[in-house]
Amino acid sequence: MSDLIQPKKKGAELAAEIRETMPEPGTLAVWWLGQSGFLYKSRFGTLVIDPYLSESLTEKYANTEKPHIRMTECPIRGNELPGVDLVLASHKHTDHIDGATLSPLLGANPEAELCVPEALIHHCEKLGLPSKRLVGLDNGWEYERAGFKVRALPSAHMALDIDTSGLCLYLGFVVEVDGLRFYHSGDSVVYDGLVQNLGPGPFDAFFLPINGWDPRRKVAGNMSAEEAVELANVCRPRFLVPHHYDMFTFNTVHISTFQEAAKGLTAGVEPVVRRCGERWEMMT
Repeated sequence: MSDLIQPKKKGAELAAEIRETMPEPGTLAVWWLGQSGFLYKSRFGTLVIDPYLSESLTEKYANTEKPHIRMTECPIRGNELPGVDLVLASHKHTDHIDGATLSPLLGANPEAELCVPEALIHHCEKLGLPSKRLVGLDNGWEYERAGFKVRALPSAHMALDIDTSGLCLYLGFVVEVDGLRFYHSGDSVVYDGLVQNLGPGPFDAFFLPINGWDPRRKVAGNMSAEEAVELANVCRPRFLVPHHYDMFTFNTVHISTFQEAAKGLTAGVEPVVRRCGERWEMMT
């Protein structure tokens, strides 16, 4: 038996559940795909953010000083995701923009479009992703498709880095759909100005990383569980959903760290922890 953490549902079973789920008005069905990846389905369409559905990093870093040893079995492959209309990818790191995930995903969903930082359009083209289906975003830019209205804002991983043209290298997304509004941070620490960039509420959910930062990992860090809770206490979304854990052994925290920190959430903010491949429904 595999030592990997097993998704709640995977493969054909998960694909069938996504396909057969028909959300009611004012309802958003959400599946965690592992790491920072989520699939969101409303009555209008299907959105995927930051999917990493391959073993490309494990293969790339095998036999190096930084092995990317998977903790959770991949729940589904890109070419198995049904009915995808829009994909958002927050930054260049392979667990967010992965050619081995996105090429088959776009191939299986020929009408889907992929939004990435404008600064990374050329990088995505070098990965072999189709130019005509790439949409560039930057701070304050908006895009709408299949009922999902997306506004990009800067993320700091770990700084607010820009390219030589002044374009953001890391983005987060505020998404509105069917009367619901949520924020997916991509990879980010909490930085001065983040709350202002988010804009006024109310928010229904924040999807935030919790793995923090440790220089021994030799990779860029994120907000910790405690910092994610602090941000939620300031902005007061109805739900706080953790991500960026249980993927690679060298760059994770135990979910109990978040569960303990979440005891400090202000009244009205509910923590939501689900297994990879498990459906959760958010309603207005």
